Amino acid sequence: MRYYLIAGEASGDLHASNLMKSLKAGDRDADFRFFGGDLMLSVGGTLVKHYRDLAYMGFIPVLLHLRTIFKNLHLCKQDIIAFRPDVVILIDYPGFNLKIARFVKEKLQIPLYYYISPKIWAWKEGRIKTIRKYVDKMLCIFPFEVDFYEKYHYPVQYVGNPTVDAVTTHRFVGENFEEFIKHNGLGDKPIIALLAGSRKQEIKDNLPSMLEASATFTDYQIVIAGAPGIDTDYYRSFTGKYSVGIVFNQTYRLLQQAAAALVTSGTATLETALFRVPQAVCYKTPLKQVAGFIWKHFFKVRYISLVNLIAGKEVVYEIFNETFSVKTIKNALNDILYNVQYVSNQQLEYERIIEKLGEPGASEQAAGLIISSLRSPISAPVPQTRY
Repeated sequence: MRYYLIAGEASGDLHASNLMKSLKAGDRDADFRFFGGDLMLSVGGTLVKHYRDLAYMGFIPVLLHLRTIFKNLHLCKQDIIAFRPDVVILIDYPGFNLKIARFVKEKLQIPLYYYISPKIWAWKEGRIKTIRKYVDKMLCIFPFEVDFYEKYHYPVQYVGNPTVDAVTTHRFVGENFEEFIKHNGLGDKPIIALLAGSRKQEIKDNLPSMLEASATFTDYQIVIAGAPGIDTDYYRSFTGKYSVGIVFNQTYRLLQQAAAALVTSGTATLETALFRVPQAVCYKTPLKQVAGFIWKHFFKVRYISLVNLIAGKEVVYEIFNETFSVKTIKNALNDILYNVQYVSNQQLEYERIIEKLGEPGASEQAAGLIISSLRSPISAPVPQTRY
């Protein structure tokens, strides 16, 4: 069968590539064409557009690149028509993908699946109308999303969480502390890991306070998880007077050996929990008052970290917006390093979260559902005359 996939970010490239591997395992005639990245390309098929040419973050960048965005949308639509896929699979990236969903269902009537739901449970809840109208099946990766969509009488399928898969199968499972520090030229003190985000603005906003707070714990060494695409010199512009290690492309190796971690919001908070590392979430935003207004009036969730969202309560400290300060981070670090009862309770909640997420195999389950549905005699045929 012919599969057309659209992923607009690095995380989407990763999850889509794993889904493609599973689709190939279940369909040896699988033919892929996609908007995505290098990881998808390594699986096979034709890369039409790289996500680097798609990802514009924030209101102003989107406005400045509207012409390019519309060109990419037009290209994608025409390419889908030319490829004649048996199914279109969308991976997150809702600003672009929901427009494609409408086109596919209104003009082509091709089966359409969404793998990894847009975070409409956090904001832009109104997108549920578009999803209900144009998406044949939503395959979700967080258990709480099932309950969210149920409120709108839209049945979805929880297929497991791909981060569980990634953590369970990473290359250095079982590596010991001595091997890790020797490979990276680090000292032998226990590690405080700093995961300060993946974009320069996030790093600029969060890393200086993380460093200042961590440096007071002299029985530990500080190690930064370097983000892809950010060079060492950028980090060194903040580390200055501190003795700090930096490792790139080794976040899982680092977490596996860390005694504690300071983490910005995002998938990294869940990854840290899956490695059972005591953590505090730190997230500073520019224009604090504006950010506070947006959070209060536009966001529909109580927490910023996936750990707390999945648990449905505070498991990790969220040092965010008005509470963000070096002093608050120090206090949180003191608890996750020395407060035995606090850490014990956090670990117990980690185990409950891990149990909620279930066993590895998200991409295999998603692929199995897609293939079996397409092969089912009740699947709607693709109307070739529409092309």
